[in-house]
Amino acid sequence: MQARMQKTWSQGNDCPQRDRTESEGYEGVQTYIWMTEDNVVEVPFDKAHLLEVILSPKNLNAAYKCVVRNKGCGGVDKMSCEQLLPWLRANKDTLIKSLMDGSYRPNPVRRVEIPKDNGKKRLLGIPTVVDRMVQQAINQVLTPIYEKQFSRNSFGFRPRRGCHDALKKAQSIITDGYKYVVDLDLERFFDTVSHSKLIEVLSRTIKDGRVVSLIHKYLRSGVMVNGLFVRSDEGTPQGGPLSPLLSNVMLNELDKELGRRGLPFVRYADDSMIFCRSKRAAERVRESITKFIEGKLHLKVNKEKTVVSYVRGVKYLGYSFYIQKGKCLLTVHPKTKAKMRRRLKELTGRSNGMGYAKRKETLRLYIRGWVNYYHLATMKRLAEETDEWLRRRLRMCIWKSWKLPKTRIKNLIKCGINKYNARRWGYVKGYWRVAGTPIMHMAASNVNLRKAGYTFLYDEYAKWLPKRGTAVCGTARTVV
Repeated sequence: MQARMQKTWSQGNDCPQRDRTESEGYEGVQTYIWMTEDNVVEVPFDKAHLLEVILSPKNLNAAYKCVVRNKGCGGVDKMSCEQLLPWLRANKDTLIKSLMDGSYRPNPVRRVEIPKDNGKKRLLGIPTVVDRMVQQAINQVLTPIYEKQFSRNSFGFRPRRGCHDALKKAQSIITDGYKYVVDLDLERFFDTVSHSKLIEVLSRTIKDGRVVSLIHKYLRSGVMVNGLFVRSDEGTPQGGPLSPLLSNVMLNELDKELGRRGLPFVRYADDSMIFCRSKRAAERVRESITKFIEGKLHLKVNKEKTVVSYVRGVKYLGYSFYIQKGKCLLTVHPKTKAKMRRRLKELTGRSNGMGYAKRKETLRLYIRGWVNYYHLATMKRLAEETDEWLRRRLRMCIWKSWKLPKTRIKNLIKCGINKYNARRWGYVKGYWRVAGTPIMHMAASNVNLRKAGYTFLYDEYAKWLPKRGTAVCGTARTVV
């Protein structure tokens, strides 16, 4: 197999020594085995030996497995995850040597644009699989170090933390009486991070200059857009394993400032909410924290979208809040409901070319995933109303699929409709109108649809309700 054209030339000794100051950056004293050209030595995990930990066989093997497990498409060199192992067998020593002596040069990332709900596009940068493996190796070593520094109120891209934890924390804060919020919006955060500021923050903890230099190379590796190279003088392109950690390192400065001021907050990635007891206090916080972010962190605050408001109805991670008897509860935000309905409408379109089996499986996966994420919300009524509408759409699809009058008559009789009504309705046109009639409610009843294998929101939501559930009983005939 032809080797990948990665710039890995050597310009010096295998591991040049550099003068470094004493460091308090890493807690504890660990040792591990590192192999040199002529012998095996025990290297301490302290001071300037962080790169050796990153390039240790155990860490690189774990990084390789993670990249292959996550799959994903190739970068600018078009190497796939399946081709990574043969390439490493042929080039592993050269790769490690170039990383050790500082001659390694990352490839540019491949630009991918993902459409957003507001019509704009999110810019992603897909590194090559080799660069993804090296970034993953760095991430695995740095994450435990920085986890000790990160705030308890930060939940994005962190081990054993997620959106639900952030929402529960916000509920707790609001219940404690902080009912006004500064909904902070950072304008194009991942595209505008200052490299110099990020390197400065990293250097406070990482005392191995080779690791800081390698991270800086990834930040400045550039982007390939339509075959043309574009320099990256700012930002941390989303798409690589290192980007989430670097974003948390940068925004941890904001977390520390909020903690120093004693302000309760919740942050998930770049989505932050700062809570106050009064509207005037929230407005003061908005002005002062905007000055801090733009002056100290060199980030830009979107002043139009950064709003101060009462917590009711504020959108956060797809949910919104409301207060009942002094307690904060969650509901599904109206925009999220509309997006869900649009998706269900696409999946139940009568002309989308889906067969019965594919439609059932696609609906099952979407509904189960949606409810698993939004089950914290109070949505019994929403689920019931949506299911009623969804079942009518399914009946519309079934009626159209029967096509000819003789097929409709035959299937209506199979579903328990008497011959007179079957012949009477078999010739009726208008799919949506027929789907709402009693004849289709009898033929494709709720029980029949469940028996046929269709999934509904309330059935999934009921699984999350304590000591409650919906038992589907009775004899059902197969609809489709």
